[in-house]
Amino acid sequence: MASAGNPSKPPLHSIAATLRRGRQAAGLSLTELAHRAGIAKSTLSQLEAGQGNPSLETLWALCTALDLPFSRLLDPPRPRIQVIRADQGQAVTSAWADYRATLLSACPPGARRDLYRVDAEPGTPRTSAPHTPGTVEHVLLTAGRALVGPADDPVELNPGDYVTYPADQPHVFEAREPATRALLASEYS
Repeated sequence: MASAGNPSKPPLHSIAATLRRGRQAAGLSLTELAHRAGIAKSTLSQLEAGQGNPSLETLWALCTALDLPFSRLLDPPRPRIQVIRADQGQAVTSAWADYRATLLSACPPGARRDLYRVDAEPGTPRTSAPHTPGTVEHVLLTAGRALVGPADDPVELNPGDYVTYPADQPHVFEAREPATRALLASEYS
């Protein structure tokens, strides 16, 4: 996968602690959570130990199984003013597509919205399984060209175009030009 700059790796210690707390709060064993998420128990065990290199798909599957917003895995303490420069921030990459999502803003307590910067390249589309019921995504394309939206009816976007769609059904992001970038907001009900 081509990468722009040198994005930092996901914060494994934070992911490990959040997964362990979420699993324990849900009263699930390692085996049961791994089964619900469709991953190997050994993979989950490694992640809870702060080891490995989790893909975006693995982390989403775990969040869906625990009914946790994805941002809880990556949300570090923030100063009152936060600037994340292009090609910086906590990025997680797809195992199947040239696609990287960088958490830009997690919801404050009481709100249910996460904001991501997406960097994608042409090739294999990033197809997402349904998120938790009621989830809606908002995408503003900032560079390039992409097909975005429900897997069975995506919309072609050009720079400056915006689309919103239910993300509790299969959906896709397919870059049609090199260096495609977008802002993606996930809204949870």
